[in-house]
Amino acid sequence: MEDGKVMINILYEDNHIIVVEKKINIPVQKDDSKDLDLLTIIKTYLKEKYQKPGNVYLGLVHRLDRPVGGIMVFAKTSKAASRLSEQVKTHKVTKKYYAVVLNDICDEATLKDKLLKDSKNNIVTVNEKGKLAELSFTKISKKNNLSLVDINLKTGRSHQIRVQFAHHGNPLYGDQKYNKTAKVGEQIALFAYFLSFYHPITKELLTYSLPLPNRYPFNLFK
Repeated sequence: MEDGKVMINILYEDNHIIVVEKKINIPVQKDDSKDLDLLTIIKTYLKEKYQKPGNVYLGLVHRLDRPVGGIMVFAKTSKAASRLSEQVKTHKVTKKYYAVVLNDICDEATLKDKLLKDSKNNIVTVNEKGKLAELSFTKISKKNNLSLVDINLKTGRSHQIRVQFAHHGNPLYGDQKYNKTAKVGEQIALFAYFLSFYHPITKELLTYSLPLPNRYPFNLFK
């Protein structure tokens, strides 16, 4: 589907949900930049495809940071949104990411930290006053001073992956916010490649995945 100059890769759609690939550098919902956002793009697609009058309902149940690409599911009904949101809350949704981090890293580990968000400045820090954040990862490969890791996100805190890896000495390549060595123009190497959840109506386990992106630095590991 094409909306203006923005292409959407639709992985699945039925009467209750739509699963899409979010492209990099597109906000999930409207923000201060006033740039075209994914919610608006999908609503426009649904309105045109089904010739819907008035406003189109689309429920946002999880998020990806603006510079991050990958798989997302949206709800097309309020019932589906409520049930998917409950799955997110109870950790029944599995979210996996590919990331390229700086330096060598151990073969596998689980990271647990408390993260505190400063909403005014949109920055997250490791702080004992924060909320528990947990993820596990496995190193896939190492090239030069970069490591490709496969991440299983246990909790979905804001900026969680970016902050935790930076805190433990392996900031993400191209992360303009938490990697002090990132150069202007570099694209963050974080990609939500896997998503599984139970269909909100049929209860069937649905699983979606995408290959490693064909862009630097991911393409170093192909």
